[in-house]
Amino acid sequence: MLKIKTFTSQILLCATLVCGLAMHTHAQTATTLSISGEVATPLELKMQDLAAMKQISHKVKDRDGKEHEFKGVALIELLEKAGVTTGAKLRGENLAKYALITAADGYEVLYALAEIDPEFADQVILLATEKDGQPLPAGEGPFRIIAPKDKKPARWIREVRSIKIAFAKN
Repeated sequence: MLKIKTFTSQILLCATLVCGLAMHTHAQTATTLSISGEVATPLELKMQDLAAMKQISHKVKDRDGKEHEFKGVALIELLEKAGVTTGAKLRGENLAKYALITAADGYEVLYALAEIDPEFADQVILLATEKDGQPLPAGEGPFRIIAPKDKKPARWIREVRSIKIAFAKN
């Protein structure tokens, strides 16, 4: 009787773990990323939308000091899809625009549009969806910014939920 009870408990534990993993995976894929503000076309993007876009990867050292390969979509590509001023049009007053990126917990980081645009900067900022060939883990994803040339990863914001384009002047 004791063996049957222990075996039943183990089956229930396994079922709970599998269901929890399935719910976590569903939550990761169901999360959306919004792009709003000074854009021609506000966007609400899901994981499958990003998967259909051109994928790039960066091998960089993360805060743990270990090298990881992050894969996702170039941030500039997302901004261009939303109709943000980039390239030759990014001059004059448009140089006062920035991207305010917000995480699920309210943490925010800021990038000037010129930092994101390849006509101004020699780095490609990535909106990562994978780390080492796997979806980003809980507490990190499903979307994360990777700026490979930042000396510190403080702006490598995790659990990205929104990007708002705005002017620096009031």
